[in-house]
Amino acid sequence: MSKHDERNQVLGHEDEADGIQEYDNPLPDWWLGLLWGTAIFAAGYLVHYHFIAHRSPQKALAAELAAASERWPSESPGTTQLMLTEDAAAAGEQVYRTNCVPCHGAELMGGIGPNLVDDEWLHGGMPEEIHATIVNGVPAKGMLAWGPILTADQINHVTAYVVEQNAKALGRPYPPGGDDEPDDEHEEQEGGSR
Repeated sequence: MSKHDERNQVLGHEDEADGIQEYDNPLPDWWLGLLWGTAIFAAGYLVHYHFIAHRSPQKALAAELAAASERWPSESPGTTQLMLTEDAAAAGEQVYRTNCVPCHGAELMGGIGPNLVDDEWLHGGMPEEIHATIVNGVPAKGMLAWGPILTADQINHVTAYVVEQNAKALGRPYPPGGDDEPDDEHEEQEGGSR
């Protein structure tokens, strides 16, 4: 019997497989070559990757994170000092217009979010408390935590802008810490002339 005849024999399982006949044909040589070539390449790559080149996904991730933190240093909003100056407030206006107008309105009078130019603050009206509210947000009320989104300088600038606009609306000095009390002599002179 020739080699060709041995390969093309029916294995005799048709009674177990609904009449389907199975031939004993070996896999093609090109397919077996690909199978063994892939297995040999995988073994060689495994040895090279872990033992020769000393690479791993954890090391690649650590290198990527180190490069990213070097390129974009993370500055926590809480680590920078809050500066309430006219320049900071001017820079904060653009940040406010870009990010805060949809909820607090262009005039800071509220809408979805609360009014920012009155004397009633839900989470504290001191500059540090306003800053903390911007950084941490108020998730229960739908306000985003802007700390991970904006830079520390942007948060400081928008805080200065909100404090400045609130002070202007309420007739208080800006930056805070100046004359907290109105000039009594000036008020008396105005009151006496009426």
